Amino acid sequence: MTQDLWTAVDSYYTDLLVAQDSVLEAALVDSEAAGLPAINVAPNQGKLLMFIAQLMGARSILEVGTLGGYSTIWLARSLPADGKLVTLELSADNAAVARRNLDRAGFNGQVEIKVGPAIETLPMLAGDPRTPFDLVFIDADKVNTAAYFEWALKLTRPGSLIIVDNVVRKGAVIDGSSEDISVQGIRKFNDAVAANPRVTATAVQTVGSKGYDGLALVRVLA
Repeated sequence: MTQDLWTAVDSYYTDLLVAQDSVLEAALVDSEAAGLPAINVAPNQGKLLMFIAQLMGARSILEVGTLGGYSTIWLARSLPADGKLVTLELSADNAAVARRNLDRAGFNGQVEIKVGPAIETLPMLAGDPRTPFDLVFIDADKVNTAAYFEWALKLTRPGSLIIVDNVVRKGAVIDGSSEDISVQGIRKFNDAVAANPRVTATAVQTVGSKGYDGLALVRVLA
């Protein structure tokens, strides 16, 4: 099994099942031109996020980690006309790229980008009329993932779903002695989920054009 094979299979399913989309393709082109890292979700993963939000009937979504707005567009497409999405982005430059991409996609009125460290902007959402959020997608720095998760719990309701990306770290997540701060950040998050009686969760490994990783799905019970 090789990265070339994983990428080829992703391309096969993307070409077959994810329609060509000029808006999403332009978002990737503009992100690359602006020098953003190519760490956005893959097209088939973006469509999966949209499906999950649609199946939940989500009307209010929170995203932690905007980058160029690629996953944001997928999530926004799941919303009803009166639905809302709030996305948090550390970098003002990244947020500017994302705003242009979201404007092109027609979501400037439905999506709000909050700029700054998420650990500071998350508390600002307490009491926001868009809360509780039905769905939270966390795809930001891994060091603070446990803290983002704790805030997600405060901003959701029983029945809400929290999705956390990049939780396998090419398998390094099982190494408790790892000196990688991202690995330790994910392990801290995993421990927090496992110890919390308010949630039930699972995690799955993934391979594809983005390599070997995985995601966690956490359902809020109370």
